[in-house]
Amino acid sequence: MHEMATAKKLTDNHLTCAICTEVFTDPATLQCNHTFCKSCLLKYTKTQTEAIQAKSIPCPSCRQQTNVTSPDSPVEEWVSHLKPSHVIQSLMDDLGGSSDVDACSVCKEDGKTTPGTMWCTICEAVFCDGCLKLHKKMPLSRHHEVFDVRIRGNRKPKVRSFMCRIHKDEKIKLFCKDCRMTICTVCCSIKHRKCDDVETIDVMMTLVKETLVNETRNQEKKIQTYIDNISLTNSNIEKLTTSAQEMKDEVRKVRIAATDVLVRKEKELLDRIDELTESRVQELKAYRKSKDIDLQVEQQCYEFTDKAVTSDCVADMFDMYESMDGASRDEDGREDKRPQTSSIIFLHDIDMLMRSVDDVMLGEVIVGSDRTSTPVLLETIVFSRDRIGLIDLSDVLVCAVDGIRVITVVDYLNCRLSTQYVQNKTSLKKHLQLPSGPEGIAKVGGTKAAVTLPDTQEIAFIEFDPEPTLQSNVKTKRKYRGLAFLNPAQLVAGRFDGPTSVDLLDMGGNVLKSISTGVIGNPRYIHVTRKNNVVVSEASVTSLISVTIDGQAVFTFTPRGDRALEYPCGITTTSTGDILLVDRHSLKVIQLTESGQFVRDVLTPCDDLWYPTGICLDDDGLLYVTSGGYVKVFGCE
Repeated sequence: MHEMATAKKLTDNHLTCAICTEVFTDPATLQCNHTFCKSCLLKYTKTQTEAIQAKSIPCPSCRQQTNVTSPDSPVEEWVSHLKPSHVIQSLMDDLGGSSDVDACSVCKEDGKTTPGTMWCTICEAVFCDGCLKLHKKMPLSRHHEVFDVRIRGNRKPKVRSFMCRIHKDEKIKLFCKDCRMTICTVCCSIKHRKCDDVETIDVMMTLVKETLVNETRNQEKKIQTYIDNISLTNSNIEKLTTSAQEMKDEVRKVRIAATDVLVRKEKELLDRIDELTESRVQELKAYRKSKDIDLQVEQQCYEFTDKAVTSDCVADMFDMYESMDGASRDEDGREDKRPQTSSIIFLHDIDMLMRSVDDVMLGEVIVGSDRTSTPVLLETIVFSRDRIGLIDLSDVLVCAVDGIRVITVVDYLNCRLSTQYVQNKTSLKKHLQLPSGPEGIAKVGGTKAAVTLPDTQEIAFIEFDPEPTLQSNVKTKRKYRGLAFLNPAQLVAGRFDGPTSVDLLDMGGNVLKSISTGVIGNPRYIHVTRKNNVVVSEASVTSLISVTIDGQAVFTFTPRGDRALEYPCGITTTSTGDILLVDRHSLKVIQLTESGQFVRDVLTPCDDLWYPTGICLDDDGLLYVTSGGYVKVFGCE
């Protein structure tokens, strides 16, 4: 039963033709190692006109072409020369106890099922005793090696004869190293006479076996590598899935905390309504009780008065009259302490409430590295071969245009912006000439940037497509160097002089507001954090300063000793809000927290930075630093 199951598994998984979906009939293996029935392969090949013209056999599975040994012969011969692979043939031999193999191959053509007795290794066919006699009489087959299948347990022998594919009656005895193929002596004398290196199969056997053994070892290593990679990937998937669930739980906790605040505020309002309502109700109940008493008194007086009138007794009437007159005077002079009729009102502003709810941040989900990740140099982009010569790329900006990464550098001395991008697998560099030397650059949209031109007192707006194009220039009343994007309607620009060093500008270059940044009076580099705080640096001031849009101090970073800043330049922020600062003369990139606390040196002189200045991060977390005429691109390990 187990053997039957194994045979079925082998047949279903390895011995089935992908074209006819039946067990192989006369299998043939192509150079791509895919195997098909010869008849199926022949029919398919005849439908492929281009392949026939190219003198090759196309694989129905992977479309790879198999070169034929006799291009001038008919297609039928192309396919007939193909042999099954050793693996396929071995599996066919192992399953050779079927009725198809036991029956005489010659008699089977006549519709008979005569049991076969002998197997010819050359013809690869089984013969009965009668057909074997004819086989031995034929001049071309009389010397073929045959085996008695009855002695071998009714199975074809597993040892296959090594016969030439072209000269079927010739055994392969040689190997042509020049052509890297096995050949017979006839092939050698006809087609390989000009080949320089031909060896016998016996001599080559040791080398071939050794090579195959080494190949199996290499394949085992590759297989193990793939297994390890798959295992690691599965582990990462599991970690990500677990982490995602944990983050979802955290989001729910944050939402519950925010909801609890709303529920608490709701309860406060409901309790206030209950408190005010109860107070007003008690006042009204007390007033109602006093009026009930007054009503009873009045009803009693009415009865007495009515009785005096109806009795016609003069004395009773005058007594009642006198008492009523006094009671009326007392009533008219008494103050009515009726509660005020003011109502309880719930005041609210739905629009303001919805805006406040929209502004609520439960948190932020980002893809980022932690503070212990190690930067790894991925690429060095050359804009100028001069490392520290006249070319000094002072700032860098990266944006994506239809999936194309566009790297832009500021070249003040040459009055231009230079870009590099890869399009259609070709690296391209483009230059955009500007009216004067650019200094500060800031992204103002997906594919747009603004650039300060202090010498001509302008701000230029650039469009990337992906080649840079000058869209417009706006004139400014002052000279500006550093530039940062605040919101779609406002920019933050660094002034050359004056008591206030940073101006808020609209997109027309008009000053909306001025901000003081203390000791930094001429900020060369400006960056706006995710909290809309302004961070500025200046080479002549050994500090990094951050202020709010209203000019309130956030922090001043002035380290001392070995960590003292020497020449602070470019600024950017990570996805987690941390600040990265370039210190040009110490050849470092320093990482700070959002509140200005030192974290670590991200890049050091060991990273081969040569007077770095500009810095930026792209959406994929890659770090770009200008270094002389180069831009170095770092990823996180």
